[in-house]
Amino acid sequence: MKQERKPKDELARGLSDRHIQLIAIGGAIGVGLFLGSAQAIQTAGPALILAYAIGGLVIFFIMRALGELALFKPVAGSFSTYATEFVGPWAGFVTGWNYWFMWVVTGMAEITAVGVYTRYWLPDIPQWLPALGALLAVYFVNLIAVKLFGEVEFWFALIKVVTILVLIAVGLVMIFTGWGNDGQIVGFSNLWVNGGFMPFGTLGILFALQMVMFAFLGVELIGVTAGEAKDPAKTLPKAINNTIWRILIFYIGALTIIMSMYPWNKMDETTSPFVLIFAKVGIPAAAGIINFVVLTAALSSCNSGIFSTGRMLYTLALQRQAPGALGKLNSRHVPAHGTTVSALIMMIGVLLNYVIPEKAFIYITSVATFGALWTWGMIVYAHLKYRKKMGAQVKFRMPGYPFTNWITLLFLGLVAIQLAFNDETRIALLVGPIWLLILIISYQFVKKH
Repeated sequence: MKQERKPKDELARGLSDRHIQLIAIGGAIGVGLFLGSAQAIQTAGPALILAYAIGGLVIFFIMRALGELALFKPVAGSFSTYATEFVGPWAGFVTGWNYWFMWVVTGMAEITAVGVYTRYWLPDIPQWLPALGALLAVYFVNLIAVKLFGEVEFWFALIKVVTILVLIAVGLVMIFTGWGNDGQIVGFSNLWVNGGFMPFGTLGILFALQMVMFAFLGVELIGVTAGEAKDPAKTLPKAINNTIWRILIFYIGALTIIMSMYPWNKMDETTSPFVLIFAKVGIPAAAGIINFVVLTAALSSCNSGIFSTGRMLYTLALQRQAPGALGKLNSRHVPAHGTTVSALIMMIGVLLNYVIPEKAFIYITSVATFGALWTWGMIVYAHLKYRKKMGAQVKFRMPGYPFTNWITLLFLGLVAIQLAFNDETRIALLVGPIWLLILIISYQFVKKH
């Protein structure tokens, strides 16, 4: 008789519907919207709105493919498990370790960002100190219980949501009443009077797509929560279907308001558009407010990184693709060993900022860039293989299969090619494939043992 698995050996399903909904929102809204959108606006002009609409639709298809797989098998390993089952063990190994490393590197960058943002208020504090404090804080949050992780992530996401909604509300009032007008034209006409809606033509939209897609990094995190959601059959479809509306409101809505209130060609790439708009209405602490929001966004990303890397190591260990000790849970049903290993390696990031040259750190982070495209592509391809092998097992199905699968894969390939045309991202096309080759060679050794 097969022995039943003891409850203590199972992940706790402690994430409620509100946790899942806000984690999905938090994953879709990154630091890029608050800080990096100025550079994206200079690349495409008002047509950036169209770029986000196209990118958002592709992300929706990726999420629907992930959602169908997650409802078929709601496990913490998510896309690594699906890649193993429907593509092959090598694909699960490469995808799992690649995703783990992607979040570890992202975590290193985010804790460094926390140090930078903290010095806005405390310029004399050593940068490594708040970075270390942030890492220890999110580590202990993740170690205590998955419900606490969900609660912290809920409030982090809520701060971002409220900030964007306030911006949109203030913007609409200014546009329709003229309140806060500082002499510059405020209105929707700003979207087409300064060189037209597409001042850089189709190329502007194409070059903006890579920035758009990287802004969505983390949206796939909802798949990792599937193994710990209280009612995945109810909460996951709802969260995934709402993805497209969140992108419409929080990205397209916010950018439409920003470029209506402030001429796009007069924005400074180094200044957050949110700071410009809040300062425009006479809020003296505008820069401080946005710095606080970006600080919480960085903490949110680090928190998500600790969560996802711990679960990915846990899954890899269960699949015998990582040391067995990483597959053990503590008394609170948390993969403590995997979480601890990930946190320790992220801690190296604090040291790396002082030891290695800036270029070396760019090489490492380029792997994270490449890793996002690989992860999304593997989700869509694994879904293709799943449908061919299993058919439609759940009601929550990928719309337009298999046509939308292939369109999505071609789109991700186009974004990968565009990396070659940007000095800062070109290195990803060199480092990324080398990193995948290292993982494939490593798998050959793992397979033998």
